[in-house]
Amino acid sequence: MISICLNILILLLAPFLMIGVIKKTKAFWAGRKGVSIFQPFWDFIRLMKKGAVISETTSWVFRYTPVIGLAVVIFAALFVPLATGKAIINIPFAFVLFSYVLGLGKFLSLLSALDTGSSFEGMGASREACFSTIVEPAFFITLASIAALSQNYSFESLKMILQNAGGYGYIIIALAVVTLFIMLLIECCRVPVDDPTTHLELTMIHEVMILDNSGIDLGLITWSAGIKMLIFGALIANLLIPAAWAWWAAVLAFLAILFILSIIIGTVESSMARFRMTHVYEFIFIMSITALLILALVTYRVYGG
Repeated sequence: MISICLNILILLLAPFLMIGVIKKTKAFWAGRKGVSIFQPFWDFIRLMKKGAVISETTSWVFRYTPVIGLAVVIFAALFVPLATGKAIINIPFAFVLFSYVLGLGKFLSLLSALDTGSSFEGMGASREACFSTIVEPAFFITLASIAALSQNYSFESLKMILQNAGGYGYIIIALAVVTLFIMLLIECCRVPVDDPTTHLELTMIHEVMILDNSGIDLGLITWSAGIKMLIFGALIANLLIPAAWAWWAAVLAFLAILFILSIIIGTVESSMARFRMTHVYEFIFIMSITALLILALVTYRVYGG
């Protein structure tokens, strides 16, 4: 019971701290003091006190998508082992259900952007859909390969790589971390794929999809994006934290990894610009390459000795 409560508490509050650390890191590299790491939480509270302005051209899809999107992301997070190393819902092939639950939320967000009747938001929706079609196969190849190696078909297989792969395990873990980190940048619309602070028409992807959202709706969407970033950070943490550690050590290591990931994301956003759209696809395909390398190593380990 304590484990479940701790996981839920981290799931609901840690996303705001991650966003705060990212902003603080970007301020540091820019030579500014920056806002408090708790500012994203106060911004969320401020948005929740405001009313939403809804266009008359939109339907129920636009009105209910922020709430459904938040529910979908929280439900997907229940399948992922969080701070204590145990998932709230632990079932075989959870990564398949996890992926398509998140896909449902993305599908609704695409419909919501198209529902406004704006070609500008439709442009962002088409880019988002295109990126997802490239990311999804690489994610399945990575998780299915690791599951086949450990003969455990839940997310707990991420912790079993070393005991099943020997020396190859370190290489597989390194490649899997790179794969999931690139997926985090893509799915959470961070630099160099997208810039969450931009307002330039030719470069906007996720931000252009939520231009018509305001007030409570915008607050829920921001919270959902933070939870999604936490989820992918949790997958990376599960690769790096040994299964034999005590629960309290796993919790501390989990929080430390999330903190380090936030600093890395902030540093990446401060040290490089967003890629040109023609080069974004080349960056995304790096994820496919690393996924295929993982598949090759697992195949060699299982069938090649």
